[in-house]
Amino acid sequence: MKKALVLGSGFVSEPLVEYLTRESSNVTVTLASILKDQADTIASKYPRVKSIFLDVTGQPDLLSKLIGEVDIVVSLLPPALHPRIASVCIKNKVNMVTASYCLPPLAALSEEATNAGVSIINEVGLDPGIDHLLAMECFDEIHSKGGKVESFISYCGGLPAPEASHNALRYKFSWSPRCALFNTLNPAKYLKDGEIVEIPAGGALMDAIETRNFLPGLQFEGHPNRDSLMYKKLYGIPEAATILRGTLRYQGNANAIKALHLLGLIDPKPIPALDSNNALDISWRQLICQLLHHFDEISYDNLKHQLLKVFKCDMQKLDTIESLGLLDDVLVQKMDSPLDTLSNYLSQKLAFGENERDLVALLHEVQILWPDGSRELREINLIAHGEPGEIKQKGTVGPFTADIYQPMLNRLRGEGIVAETKSKFL
Repeated sequence: MKKALVLGSGFVSEPLVEYLTRESSNVTVTLASILKDQADTIASKYPRVKSIFLDVTGQPDLLSKLIGEVDIVVSLLPPALHPRIASVCIKNKVNMVTASYCLPPLAALSEEATNAGVSIINEVGLDPGIDHLLAMECFDEIHSKGGKVESFISYCGGLPAPEASHNALRYKFSWSPRCALFNTLNPAKYLKDGEIVEIPAGGALMDAIETRNFLPGLQFEGHPNRDSLMYKKLYGIPEAATILRGTLRYQGNANAIKALHLLGLIDPKPIPALDSNNALDISWRQLICQLLHHFDEISYDNLKHQLLKVFKCDMQKLDTIESLGLLDDVLVQKMDSPLDTLSNYLSQKLAFGENERDLVALLHEVQILWPDGSRELREINLIAHGEPGEIKQKGTVGPFTADIYQPMLNRLRGEGIVAETKSKFL
């Protein structure tokens, strides 16, 4: 039997463990997490799984021992920990997979990994991941026929199914709430008609919204996601004048997120009122008052009036704060910073309920110039509801070549995850 080490016991871990331990599988799993109770719960549901407590930063010897005992490591931990884990994988000559972007500290290990004969595969989740697979398959087909990619615009998102999306954010958390919220503070840059467009950090992403309504009855909006410029080289489309990769949400999400930004609720810096060790008990309403610099108790109606001033009379923003329970006299579970406190609260408030489905929505818009001078606009849509030995490349790599993306697409299609392509000539 093959042996896999899965690091982390968050939202994404259980579906992976379920996949690895199916009857047709020949894999045993060690699930290692600093949250042992969570790991125990997952392990108890599936065969051939054992759970173990592991602090990746504080137990380097145990980390090395566990990695040395397996055939592959899947890290579902925060990206900042991946270089540390990858270094241990390289020393033990064990391959590693992550769903995260390949950030510079991890990319710097590529030569060392190559020399050790180790593959470190990154960006193979949903976004980044499945979006890459479908894009590369399309680009390779275009180039094989002599065509050129003039424009590539892509939006992708993991969302609640429409019937489960009735809340202020039009969103529920199927992965780390902290990451999802913090990502709205990221900077971004993309290429539009040959010009570089840059969006500064701090929340300006929520002002860079484009409407995308490609499914009947559903209204989406999207914003740019990180650095799209690097994909000109990674995708092998130097001819493209427009390249934008973005995040997809239901319409109204950005305005709701802006309400949280304006109140400082997505600030990652600790504040005295939320000191988990020393601060006095505080309710959500009292916290909002303090964030507005009203340190004396004010009435509910007066607080709403003050919020409307901050929101410039935008009732949707006020409804967001009110419907999320952030004006209630419920005690806050203090987590030091507004971001961590809100993330913890929303992980419960906006968790998926029993029998609620999630949904993956992806849209690629590819404009093609063919050798005969004709132009084609091709749309690749993917909508999906929730219900070894093939990769030869070594080093830190992503799914940008056919030997990597094609086996993954074949597996996805075997799971019933199939994209739809529409095309029209311009």
